[in-house]
Amino acid sequence: MKVTYDPEADAVYITLKGHGVDHTVRIGPDIAIDYGPDGEIHGIEILAASEHLGLTSPEPDIILENFKPKLLLKR
Repeated sequence: MKVTYDPEADAVYITLKGHGVDHTVRIGPDIAIDYGPDGEIHGIEILAASEHLGLTSPEPDIILENFKPKLLLKR
């Protein structure tokens, strides 16, 4: 797993698998799930990350326990 933060876009991307993305499902205005050709989750994008994850510095330590999704979908 790899977590990257883009401060200009205020976006976090969590890479779970390094293989290509087949399709993306938006589960809210700021959250998208990327699925690979194998049907498994390959990545998660979180926009407005400072709001959702409580980020307060330009190069934050991201603690995923702070993330509280508002909507969960079963695939």
